[in-house]
Amino acid sequence: MSASDREVPLLSYGSLAASMFVVGACVALSKPLVAVFPVFLLGWLRFGIGGAGMLHWLRRPASEPAPTLRVRLLVFLEAFIGSFLFTVFMVLGVSYSGAVAAGVVMSAIPAAIAVLSRVVLRETIRPRVLAAILCAVSGIALLALARPGTGGIPADGAGGDRGLGYVLLGCAVLCEACYAVIGKRLTDVLSSRRISALMNLWGFALMLPAGAWTAWHFDFEAVSWPVWGLLLFYGLASSWTIWLWMTGLRRVPASHAGVFTAMLPVGSACIGVWMLGEPFGVSQVLAFGLALAGLLLAAWPARARAAADRTPPWAG
Repeated sequence: MSASDREVPLLSYGSLAASMFVVGACVALSKPLVAVFPVFLLGWLRFGIGGAGMLHWLRRPASEPAPTLRVRLLVFLEAFIGSFLFTVFMVLGVSYSGAVAAGVVMSAIPAAIAVLSRVVLRETIRPRVLAAILCAVSGIALLALARPGTGGIPADGAGGDRGLGYVLLGCAVLCEACYAVIGKRLTDVLSSRRISALMNLWGFALMLPAGAWTAWHFDFEAVSWPVWGLLLFYGLASSWTIWLWMTGLRRVPASHAGVFTAMLPVGSACIGVWMLGEPFGVSQVLAFGLALAGLLLAAWPARARAAADRTPPWAG
């Protein structure tokens, strides 16, 4: 194997890890932003800011074939599920639960990808993956049962509101799983840049009706300059995560790429605890321990299988 062959996977893995870490950071940053901007207005501004920086990527390169109807449908579904619905579910879920809680719930993404692969691709779920799913569910249940004010999750609202937040975050997990599976299909026929630009364009269009209506009644003069700066970073960062993810996904199997979603709860927790002042008590430690155990169990079969594939026939 040449040096260049070794470098490409490392760059791909780095792109996947960086993408999910920044997504997690954006999950946490959406909490203070949604306290200022209504959900659909925030989403509309986010896609508008990100898309503005990617307009020059919309042009189809000469080496890329014209997209078929199936590819166009996949692009729309990727944008609708992976950008539009994920943004709505994630922002509302974080507003009801908290950034640390969101990080734990998002730890279920690798298991969700495994389940989706079983349903859609008819892949067999290994015992380790089943154990990973149980660990993720146990971590979420532990977090949900933690009482506010006793080392549990932050009391952002009533218990019912927190329960709704977990449901919404669970829907965001399913959206992210679909995003990974559909994205792998798209990287076979479209460049990472075009996928990113098209997804931002579709996200902006889907958010347009509700976003424009909300903007008409919104007092933009009441927004402080620091909040505008945070919004600018949020819009650019969350949009560039699409390009990073698609760049890494191009050379990494989807099952292996799902392992890197472990960086999402890490990014969310880092921002939630260090910047937003959310508590990180015993309940969070135990919940994250279960979630990380699930991630390790989910990743183990993929690593073992990859190692077996690299082993020469005569080595056994």
